[in-house]
Amino acid sequence: MSERDWNDLIVGERMQVDQEFNEKVRASNFNRQQWGLIMTAVEFEVENPGDPEGARLVADTSKVESVLPELERMENRGGGAVSAGGGGGGSGSGGLLGGLRDALGLGGDSGNREQLAAAEELAQMYAHDLQQKLQSRGKWERVRDAAGTTD
Repeated sequence: MSERDWNDLIVGERMQVDQEFNEKVRASNFNRQQWGLIMTAVEFEVENPGDPEGARLVADTSKVESVLPELERMENRGGGAVSAGGGGGGSGSGGLLGGLRDALGLGGDSGNREQLAAAEELAQMYAHDLQQKLQSRGKWERVRDAAGTTD
């Protein structure tokens, strides 16, 4: 069975977790649009699928860094939860000089690191919630078995 096949098994549960997860997204540094973008860069994997006790669903966030520039643009357009309240959020560099520093690659990237860490943490929370949903619906063993045949 391919990775696509086991992912197809969890579509219904993902839609339910998406709805239930909205509260956690609202409490995060991201708005729903940003979270949707982050999730386009997240893939799910089953670690140790052959071990009933040690298997777990994890979020592969290795591609999230590629969407950080667009997250920054969303934030700068006022679409980010951090900047929505006015005040000083974001990366701390602003205005013309901040934009020039960033364009030249001279700006600090601590804001990007913080944003990446927050996105990774939220994605792992989502994976945990999704695994719990699968377990409560009696589908986790089937997903583990299907994921184990892709190795």
